[in-house]
Amino acid sequence: MLAELQCVVLDCRDPKRLAEFYRSLLGGVVNQPDRRWSLGDDWSTLHAANGLVLAFQRVAEYQAPQWPDPSKPQQFHLDFGVPDLDAAEEEVLACGATVLDAGSPGQSWRVYADPAGHPFCLVRH
Repeated sequence: MLAELQCVVLDCRDPKRLAEFYRSLLGGVVNQPDRRWSLGDDWSTLHAANGLVLAFQRVAEYQAPQWPDPSKPQQFHLDFGVPDLDAAEEEVLACGATVLDAGSPGQSWRVYADPAGHPFCLVRH
């Protein structure tokens, strides 16, 4: 093994706001002190309850992905396992997500965008 993943970093306009959005989905602590990086207006983190670390960095000219438009690709997306898609959808929408693809009846996943436009999926497990 050459390296270990420390965190996943998402570009955005408002790092603290996006960290709070993901805290509402995953639990955990926003901007927990960590020797690996410094926090500030241009960088926020989320130490999720399950040990995952997400980081959010300010990009002045940030342009949100336009899923599924390939001229502004998503670049990556996150999948979150949930026991009940309907209940989870209600909660993520209340937190500020938007629906990108509601899926079809019986489908085990749905696609959303976080407040900065990054696509993510809720997947029934």
